[in-house]
Amino acid sequence: MTKNTLPEGLQIIGEMKPGFENILTFDALNLVAKLTRQFEPRRRELLAARAARAVRLDAGELPDFLPETKHIREGDWTVAPIPPALQCRRVEITGPVERKMVINAFNSGADSYMTDFEDSNTPNWDNQITGQINMRDAVRRTISLEQNGKTYKLNEKIATLVVRPRGWHLDEKHVLVDGKRISGGIFDFALFLFHNAKEQIARGAGPFFYLPKMESHLEARLWNDIFIMAQDELGLPRGTIKATVLIETIVAAFEMDEILYELREHSSGLNAGRWDYIFSCIKKFKSDKNFCLADRAKVTMTAPFMRAYALLLLKTCHKRNAPAIGGMAALIPIKNDPEKNDIAMAGVRNDKARDANDGYDGGWVAHPGLVDLAMTEFKKVLGDAPNQMSKQRPDVEVSAKDLLNFQPETPITEAGLRYNINVGIHYLGAWLAGNGCVPIHNLMEDAATAEISRSQVWQWIRSVKGKLEDGRKITADMVRAMIPEELAKVKETAGSGATYDRAAVIFEEMSTSENFAEFLTLPLYEEI
Repeated sequence: MTKNTLPEGLQIIGEMKPGFENILTFDALNLVAKLTRQFEPRRRELLAARAARAVRLDAGELPDFLPETKHIREGDWTVAPIPPALQCRRVEITGPVERKMVINAFNSGADSYMTDFEDSNTPNWDNQITGQINMRDAVRRTISLEQNGKTYKLNEKIATLVVRPRGWHLDEKHVLVDGKRISGGIFDFALFLFHNAKEQIARGAGPFFYLPKMESHLEARLWNDIFIMAQDELGLPRGTIKATVLIETIVAAFEMDEILYELREHSSGLNAGRWDYIFSCIKKFKSDKNFCLADRAKVTMTAPFMRAYALLLLKTCHKRNAPAIGGMAALIPIKNDPEKNDIAMAGVRNDKARDANDGYDGGWVAHPGLVDLAMTEFKKVLGDAPNQMSKQRPDVEVSAKDLLNFQPETPITEAGLRYNINVGIHYLGAWLAGNGCVPIHNLMEDAATAEISRSQVWQWIRSVKGKLEDGRKITADMVRAMIPEELAKVKETAGSGATYDRAAVIFEEMSTSENFAEFLTLPLYEEI
């Protein structure tokens, strides 16, 4: 792409492969540049506010409901009407923007498909732009793939598309505006909207998004202002864009009403993003020597703090006529072991049955093989109804204390510690090789689940309660001794790629160093 075909002040330093020019057009990049110049200063301010709040939390401050927004929590208001295409979301499948995955997800039988430019996707330059190509082709129903003698193409009936751009913390380093990196989220959002919004509307849907990693209603306000400007730039009626916010940070849990309120013209509800939520709890209380959570596998949706969060989200959404979507069941089918598969499927079934009976309108799965199972559980409760937004929960009362009731603290086992190390190395190695969504030990791991693994190890080392069942204190030396052993196991199952050696080094640094990396994807992004 020559200099004079780019908007003034915008540079592309990623490789321009064949076909990329159809996405990185002058007009599409002009929208990126306009949104960046208008909103990048606010993004930076909000990220600084996050960092300042983290310092206060490290010093012992506890999150609480905001006194200055009490009138919003107690006010009588609802979000704008939900469009027909988003009324029925009983089962949502998620996955990265890889071409075969995109086709299989659309064809899975799920009501909707959250295609992911974020946690289940390594955001290298090739993935981001080929992902946009895949989205453009899918929206126009021209997407197909010939692979290993098989032809993949879309069925007549497909899932409703919802797109997740990157969170506020992630840059796009391959595009500069006025010499500076831009927001990965704005880049992903603007390119998709520019190329697909009008086509989606013509086909009876619309530009629908999932917004990740939110930490405050002010961050939701920033997205809302971006939506307004982008709609004006493209000549779309205000309110055309609809967005579901993932409540996946402990601090956002105290601002759910306010987040819905900021986006009320563009809102399509909230989602209980459970894995990132657990990671957020560990991260926000990492400096509390008395904070401790049990083995990752023991921290389920029935844990007191997780139960409080899930019920508060449900009550909040339905009070505001907004969909409440349950989080991810990370279990996947186990084809070579019927007994283990039965246990895994029972776990998914119980998870979806609990959500449906609580009043949730739908839930997530990570594998096409789970769609029918999840759908069955929601239909048992909903029947033929597309949702149950009318189900109010006045019986639910959740206090700040309930949200902060971090149990269980035990057990912490050597097997659990080794599991975290093993998953961390395996996932980081795959991520560096370009794959952000990896089946490991019969679970579908993405950045969120990997974050739990590495942050737990870091925190167990520092917590006075970070002891194994036999009484041994978890130490940095203990972790360092286990890393080569777990690396060898990873190589036995995943192969001996060089990225796993590098991943082991990164995992050791992240889990044993004095400073806690805010997100594992930040240092990793600099390596790809």
